[in-house]
Amino acid sequence: MVAAAGLLGALLCWPLPAAWLDWQPALAASQPWRAVSAAWVHWSVQHLAANIAGVLLVAALGHVARLPARAALAWALAWPLTHWGLLLRPELAHYGGLSGVLHAGVAVAALWLMLGRQGPAFGTRQRWIGAGIAAGLTVKLLLEAPWGPALRHSSSWDIAIAPLAHATGALSGAACALLLLLLAWSQRGRPKQTMAP
Repeated sequence: MVAAAGLLGALLCWPLPAAWLDWQPALAASQPWRAVSAAWVHWSVQHLAANIAGVLLVAALGHVARLPARAALAWALAWPLTHWGLLLRPELAHYGGLSGVLHAGVAVAALWLMLGRQGPAFGTRQRWIGAGIAAGLTVKLLLEAPWGPALRHSSSWDIAIAPLAHATGALSGAACALLLLLLAWSQRGRPKQTMAP
């Protein structure tokens, strides 16, 4: 559902002016919807195509890993938090794209694979896959150095990249996944309430 919202939103908003929807720290308080709509803004056809491919890959990961509805909820909760995290760099005056939200989805999937299932039916192979995804994501984020310049220019992209969005997405996804996992674990440990006769 989150993947569908990202995909459909990006396609439907493509022809709209970016200034209506993109993340702008100066408007964060007065126009809070931008924390969601910023993901639907794309600055070029290459940017849109890459993020559509990313949405399809993250959705496929969730499907193959058989992630539960709670994982999708964690991803949905991380979506606006990803963009609110950009307040750390107010000089990033405009931001748009799904990449931060996609990093959130990958973080949710990795943690859910590592920690989300218990019992003999769930083997260590899935946990190792989750750990591998988490390690790859961590290395990618460190190589991008989100503490450096707010925008990076690359010869392989026709837009500037905002590494901080990837980091805030991954951290938001991890935090939301851990919160919902903790809630699930606490509910498992509670005895079921029965009605008195």
